[in-house]
Amino acid sequence: MAVFDYQGRTREGQAVSGQLEAANEQAAAEQLLRRGILPTALKAGRSRGQAIDWQQLWESKIDLPELVMFTRQMYALTKAGIPIMRAIHGLAESAHGKALRRALVALEEELGNGRPLSQAMQAHPKVFNSLFVALIHVGENTGQLEESFLQLANYFELELETRKRIKAAIRYPSFVLLAIAVAMVILNIFVIPTFAGIFAKFGAQLPWATRVLLATSHFFVHYWWLMGLGVIALVVAWLRWIGSPKGALRWHGYQLKLPIVGSIIERSLLARFCRSFAMMLRAGVPLNSALGMVAEAVDNHFVAGKVREMKTGVERGESLLRNAGHSGLFTPLVMQMFAVGEETGQVDVLLQEAAEYYEREVDYDLKSLTARIEPILLVIVAGMVLVLALGIFTPMWDMMRAIKGG
Repeated sequence: MAVFDYQGRTREGQAVSGQLEAANEQAAAEQLLRRGILPTALKAGRSRGQAIDWQQLWESKIDLPELVMFTRQMYALTKAGIPIMRAIHGLAESAHGKALRRALVALEEELGNGRPLSQAMQAHPKVFNSLFVALIHVGENTGQLEESFLQLANYFELELETRKRIKAAIRYPSFVLLAIAVAMVILNIFVIPTFAGIFAKFGAQLPWATRVLLATSHFFVHYWWLMGLGVIALVVAWLRWIGSPKGALRWHGYQLKLPIVGSIIERSLLARFCRSFAMMLRAGVPLNSALGMVAEAVDNHFVAGKVREMKTGVERGESLLRNAGHSGLFTPLVMQMFAVGEETGQVDVLLQEAAEYYEREVDYDLKSLTARIEPILLVIVAGMVLVLALGIFTPMWDMMRAIKGG
């Protein structure tokens, strides 16, 4: 059983807090309501006196392709009627990743002790996230565990395909920017110092562009260690900032406003939200619990905060359509899908349509991303050539004319 820290109020309005054990967050909330406590805060915790699980602390996340392979194999094995323990044992022996192998060995041990598969998976959140565990829990209770693995496999395959398209789209711009950075370092360390010696022999008055280039080259050559320390300090400070809740929230919100790529990131996140939300509802997960789990699946603190606000509104008794409108995340077309879905009782079907709509838009934008970034890259390269022409070639031409004139 997982341990949850809770805060809430009794029927008399008295504030209470404490810990309880439950299979998941939804079960913990239901347990509190049966006690006559309305939960106001509920989160996973660690029981007092419980030893720290160092294996979980050092456990690393597994790669998405490995997760796709695992869910596909589990679907095939469970559909063939092979017992869960036997399937887990066989996959543990053939698993290539250390994190997955350790998790499967632990699952086999927990299953041998009589624990359900979903509860055993909760002990490995870096391998099996809350969405994964929730679908397995539903599959166990409905006797359709193989369908749960099939839904997860399809979901992770689509996620993997989206990531591949994004990487393919940014590969060319990244390579060009990296080549420009390497060229600048080589010019400042090896090329410009040679010209600096030539200019010093003539003792001529140099234009401002040349003086800037010479000063930059001098700093590169003599204070490279200071630059290295500065880069390391900036990287560490950046990682600490985006690792903090406040920094991650601001950075993830800013990502959606980035020029050119911001709209692509936003629609990709909304496609993930719609697809995972539809999958949870289709599996029979309650609406508020599905929203809470999907908030973790979107992998963006800003969007997750909006989704949690939707969950709070739904728990207050407001409609999903109204809360979706207040979030400001969705286009009018998708809002219409929410409205029709609530009227017809087919929210999951129309959310699936919304996910496919967003994915088609993202796919189209990714195909044209390189063409949209190329003008910016050309401007950067042109600016670099212009600075070199003004700073290096202009004074050389002046010196050549002076020599011919002399």
